[in-house]
Amino acid sequence: MKNILIVNANPKADSLCKHLADMYEIEAREYHRVRRFNLSHMAFDANLSEGYAPQTLEPCLEDFQQALIWAEHLVIVSPVWWGGLPAAFKGLLDRSLLPGFAFRYDANTAAVIPLLQGKTARLMFTMDAPADFAEQQAEPVVAQLDRFTLQFCGFAPANISYFPAASWVTAELLELWQQTIKAFGRKGE
Repeated sequence: MKNILIVNANPKADSLCKHLADMYEIEAREYHRVRRFNLSHMAFDANLSEGYAPQTLEPCLEDFQQALIWAEHLVIVSPVWWGGLPAAFKGLLDRSLLPGFAFRYDANTAAVIPLLQGKTARLMFTMDAPADFAEQQAEPVVAQLDRFTLQFCGFAPANISYFPAASWVTAELLELWQQTIKAFGRKGE
């Protein structure tokens, strides 16, 4: 049994990302301890206006940080828009993954010491790019979110799933996606 944190990173209250996160959560709750955050329900200033100078965290960001500490496995369901993450989700990361919480610098060098080690992640991306271009479309997001953010903070390299041509998904393909996601939830991956 794992501690799993699910993040629906779509800022819209109702979306395919929400539906896919629901499918994962329903199945995972049968086998694991689960916490979930929906970006659309979080109220915070997405602007890191003071850089890394102290900026008071809103209660939802404090809760999110505590859930990250608790989690052994992180599941992020996000759309890919214009080859990037939604701005509000990027703001959540900017405001939450701070020095002293997610990483710190060695006092004598510029070396980074990750503080969220021993955690795994699955990143699930929806996009309107055709299947043949899904990985290419998401490549900048994968680099930013997996390599330069999560791995920088200590996570193992993430497992990545792509859900392309999302605006034109057929009922049959959606059912296949749901079954795949439910299997991830059961296994805690």
